This record gives sequence, structure tokens and C-alpha cells, in this order.
Amino acid sequence: MPRQRLSREDRYSQLIDVSWALVRSEGADALTLGRLAERAGVAKPVVYSHFASRAALLAALFTEFDGRQTAMLEEYLDAADESLHGRARAIADSYVECALAQGRELTGVLAALEGSPELEQVKRESERAYSARCREILTPFGGADGVRPASLTAVFGAADALSQAAVTTALPADQAKEELSALIVTVIGRD
Repeated sequence: MPRQRLSREDRYSQLIDVSWALVRSEGADALTLGRLAERAGVAKPVVYSHFASRAALLAALFTEFDGRQTAMLEEYLDAADESLHGRARAIADSYVECALAQGRELTGVLAALEGSPELEQVKRESERAYSARCREILTPFGGADGVRPASLTAVFGAADALSQAAVTTALPADQAKEELSALIVTVIGRD
């Protein structure tokens, strides 16, 4: 069967999808540019034209996940009422649902990001932007001093733990969402 010639954008999307599938089936350590080329059925130079290194590929995977997480947050916010409970529920539901949609492979990519200063910076910048958006959403409910950074740190620490518990089925997803929502209301209401 002849290879299909894809546009640059479509090839990039294909490579991202194949990368996630490779991480899902074989783990993040198996994700190399050569292995990606083999799995995608393309020559190595095609992969290298999109990703200069394994680090660049990992950064692209995380950036793609981050974009989906941000989009999902906005979708849930659009459907939520404008109360603290409604906003907290939108943040909690979108956070846990995005983790569930990505599955266990995100853990491996996140661990790989922590292993490199430049990749860790990509992750930290993304987290800062997401945190800033959530601060903006929650500020009207945060009291005279607004939403404290420590409060958001606590919320996102819990969000990561509860999402991971839902992904590994150690906790039902609905329970993870409910606990996270209640925590947000408690922490932000206290501020």
C-alpha cells in the first residue's frame, strides 16, 4: 500500500497521536524519534523535521495536553453558573476529566519532563498560565486579598493527586471531582 502524503500540519498531528499511543503501549522510556518514525511508518528525517530532539517531542506532547486541558476548562466554565460552587465544579470536573481522557501515559511524560531543566521549564510555564487563569476565575470569590498563591498551590496539589487516583481507579472519578470541588470552595471561601 503506498504511503499517503500528508500536509505538514496533518503529519505533525499524526506524529503526536502515534507518540501518545507509543507511550500508552510501551511507556515513555520507549519514546524515541527513531521508534516514533518506525511506528508512524515514516523515515527518520520526517520525524526530525518536526522534532529536533526527544526533549522537543516530549515538550510538544505536554504542550498538546496543556492545550486540551485549557480548552476543556473553558468548555466547562461556559456551561457553569457564575457562583463559587459553579466555578469550582467546572475547574474540578475539567481537571479530572482531562486526566482521565489522557490516561496513564501522561504520568510517564510528566516524569520525563522533570528530568530535564528545559523540559521542566515548559511544564512550569504551562502550570503558571493555568494557575493564572484559575486565579482569574476564582478571584471574585477570594475575599479582600484575592486568591493567595499558597491556596492555588494546595488546590493543584490535590487536583493532581485526585486525578491520578481517578486514572488508576483507586478512586471513582465522580468522587475525585466532588472532593476537588469541595476543596476549592473551602480554600477559596476561606481566603
